[in-house]
Amino acid sequence: MNNINADYQIDYEEKIFQTNGQRKYGGPPEDWIGDPPPRGTEIFVGGLPRDFKENSFVPLFAKIGRIYSTRLMVDFSGQNRGFAFIQYSTTAEAKTAIKDLHGYEIKPGMRLHVTKSIDNCRLFVGHIPKTLNKQQIEDILRSYFDDIKQVFVYYNPSDKNQNRGFCFVEFQDHRAACLARRKYFTTGISEWRGVVVDWAIPEEDVAEEVMNSVTVMYMRNLMLKTSESTIRELLLQCVKSCEILRVRKVRDFAFAHFTNRNAASNAIKFMNGFNIDGAEIFATWAKPAYAIEKVNKVICFLYLFYFISYLLDYVI
Repeated sequence: MNNINADYQIDYEEKIFQTNGQRKYGGPPEDWIGDPPPRGTEIFVGGLPRDFKENSFVPLFAKIGRIYSTRLMVDFSGQNRGFAFIQYSTTAEAKTAIKDLHGYEIKPGMRLHVTKSIDNCRLFVGHIPKTLNKQQIEDILRSYFDDIKQVFVYYNPSDKNQNRGFCFVEFQDHRAACLARRKYFTTGISEWRGVVVDWAIPEEDVAEEVMNSVTVMYMRNLMLKTSESTIRELLLQCVKSCEILRVRKVRDFAFAHFTNRNAASNAIKFMNGFNIDGAEIFATWAKPAYAIEKVNKVICFLYLFYFISYLLDYVI
């Protein structure tokens, strides 16, 4: 991959539109059939020369696989900010691009930084009235936000009649979340005085082969008074005693470890949505601890990169 082959050159200018500080191509491309690619197919490309446009680097990435969309971040003058996002049709193609093109010398002395994109579709909404229930919160949010997929409300572990003063809003895609944040980050929501709207810390997408080996269930939204023994007794309604290794509860969440994946799967199906001590429980697969550490490192890098790119707009 020493050269960007002319066979991959495309007349992108005819197919690109610019909006909200980015030049966009595809999403979907003209010949696309079917649903959009799943999460985990978008990559972050940093270290781009500031005078580059799509034909200067996208053909290189097109050699890896089929590109679904590209987003090149630009400033008010139309010059790129030094980074872009490229979405492939499969996660395998995205992983290959990261493996093969990270560190690629795009120009003498300039190497690309290619990593997985944090495709965040979730916003944090804070300082909401604690007396509102989930339905009341969701009704107000839907009157302001478009393309809401789901609203997550967490209640006080000591009093389920009160929420915790915040919620999370998941959107259909990253673009919808971006537009909502941009619109209400400064203006807020009139019904809720002093409300805060900002990005939620995204969950790390753990490799499928890793998650397929997990035998631990994660539960949240538990009451403080709910004990580990209460959880264990409920689990005995769906699994055998010998299949439960241990149950560990901390405040309003808990982990249950099992001897095999089938037992864990049965427990999740049984416990998710189950009412314990007046609280509706959310149960799912636990993610490995390293995933939390990894996503924090990636977030720090991307935020630092964005910050530097904006500073350069004022320096250069």
